[in-house]
Amino acid sequence: MLIFKALSALLSYPTAAMREALPDIAEVVLGSSFITERERAGLLALIGELNHDDLLAVEERYVDLFDRGRALSLNLFEHLHGDSRDRGTAMIDLKQLYAKSGFELSSRELPDFLPVLLEYLSQQSIEEARELLADCSAILASICRSLIARQSRYASVLQALLVIAGEPPIDAAKIPPVRNLRENIDQEWAEQPAFANATLGAGGEVNQ
Repeated sequence: MLIFKALSALLSYPTAAMREALPDIAEVVLGSSFITERERAGLLALIGELNHDDLLAVEERYVDLFDRGRALSLNLFEHLHGDSRDRGTAMIDLKQLYAKSGFELSSRELPDFLPVLLEYLSQQSIEEARELLADCSAILASICRSLIARQSRYASVLQALLVIAGEPPIDAAKIPPVRNLRENIDQEWAEQPAFANATLGAGGEVNQ
C-alpha cells in the first residue's frame, strides 16, 4: 500500500524534503502492481518535472494550481459543500472514520485534504481503499479534468487514483485546454459547490 503514500507525497506542497524523497517515490511507482504502464509513465514524468525544475518555480506552480480556485481544490468537501455548514459536519464524520482505524491527524491540514486521505488509505486494505476511492470518483475525475485542461502533469496522480478505484481514466484528448488561467480563477471560485445536492457519506461515498 506504499503507492498511496507515494501519491500523497506527490500531491503535497513541494518542499525540499519531498524532493529529496523523489527517488524513493519513483521506486514505489515503478514497483506498484496497482497502476497500469500508462499511469506509471505519467507519474514518472511528474516526478522528473518536480526533480529537475527550480524549487521556487515548482512551489509557485503548485500554489497557482491548487490554492487559487475551487475546481482544483484538494479539499474534497470544497467540491461538495463549498463554505456551507454541512462541510463542518462532514469533517467530523471523516475524522471519526479515521479515529475508528486509530488514525489521528497530526498535521494542520483538514481531514478532507486529499493527501491526508491517501495517507489514511495507505494503512487500509486495498479493498477498502478501492471502495472509498470509487465512492468519491466523481470528485477525483472533476479535479483530473481541470488539471488536464491546464496541461498539468499532476493529472497523472488523479488518473492513477481513478484506475486503482476501477474507474476508466480520463481521455485527455477530449478535454479542451484552458487558454487563460487567470481569467478562470474568479469563475471557479464560486460560492456554490461543484456537485449540487450532493453529500459525502462517512465512508466517502457521494450521495445525490
